[in-house]
Amino acid sequence: MPRPDAITLKQLRALGAVAAHGSITKAAEAIRLTPPAVHTQLKQLAANVGAEILRRGANGKMEITTEGTLVLESVRRIEVELDACMRAVAELRSGRAGLVQLGVVSTGKYFAPKLVATLKQVFPDIRVELVVGNRGQTVAALESRQIQFAIMGRPPRFPVNHSEPIGPHPHVLIAPPDHWLAGRTRIDPEALIDETFLAREEGSGTRILMERFLDRIGDGRVYDVTTMSSNETIKQAVMAGLGIALISQHTVVEELHNGRLITIDLPGLPIERAWYLIARADVPLSPAARRIRAYVSQMNGSFLPQL
Repeated sequence: MPRPDAITLKQLRALGAVAAHGSITKAAEAIRLTPPAVHTQLKQLAANVGAEILRRGANGKMEITTEGTLVLESVRRIEVELDACMRAVAELRSGRAGLVQLGVVSTGKYFAPKLVATLKQVFPDIRVELVVGNRGQTVAALESRQIQFAIMGRPPRFPVNHSEPIGPHPHVLIAPPDHWLAGRTRIDPEALIDETFLAREEGSGTRILMERFLDRIGDGRVYDVTTMSSNETIKQAVMAGLGIALISQHTVVEELHNGRLITIDLPGLPIERAWYLIARADVPLSPAARRIRAYVSQMNGSFLPQL
C-alpha cells in the first residue's frame, strides 16, 4: 500500500541522483553515500510509492520506469520549492540585503550586464544574479520561480503576471553596406520577398515580428528564411552577405555606428515595440526584489543602448 507520509528527502534525492548519473555507484558518489545506502533508500521509496521506480536495462544501466518518471518530476518541483524557501529565509534573516534573480531574454544581453552593474552600485548589499535565456527559457524560469522578475519584449500569457513598459524596443531591417538596397529612398516593399531572411528560432519574439511584417507586405507570398541560433550569428551572416534580417536595434548599435551594417528604410520601419518588466502576479516579491524592480522602473530605459 502506498505510504506518501513515509517518503523522505533522502529517498527522493537518491532517485534524482540515479537518474542523473545512470548507476547506483555513481549516484552514491554524487550524494556522498555508500551504494548499499542508496539501494536501501530506493527500495524504501519504491515501497512507499507502491510501484517499481527503477529497473536494470539491457545495457546494465539503471532505467527509470514510467512511475519513476512521475516521482522524479515531483522531486524536481520539490527542489525548486526548497530553493525558493531557502532564499526567502535568507532574505528575512539579512533584512534589507538579499538575493534577486533577474531574467532577460537573449537580446537583453546587450544591455543587461550594464544594468546589473548599476544596480550593484546603487544596492551594494543586494546580490543581483543575471539569468539569460531565450524567450521560452525565461518564461519557464519565471513560472518555476527561479527568477523573481524578467525583462522581455512581449509579456507572456502564463504565468499570470504584472507587466509594465520600461523603455523603447525598436526593430530594424539590416543589410551589409554593399547591399543593392543600401541608400535607396524609394523601395518597393514586395521586392524584399525575394531576399533571404535570417531569423531566430520559431517562437522567438523577433521571429514572430518578422513573420507578421513579411506577411503584411508580401500578401501571403512564400519567402525564404534561414534559422540561426543567436543574434550574433545573424549579425555575422548579414555582414557576410548571406541575407538580411529584422532584428532588435539594441543588438546592432555598434555595427551601425561603425558602418559594418546599414538599415533599410521602408514605410513602417523601424517597428516600435517596448521592453517590459514582468513579475508573477500570484507570488509576492521579496523586499529586496521590490526595491530593485522600483529602481529599474524609474530608470525609464536609460540603460538601453542609444543609436
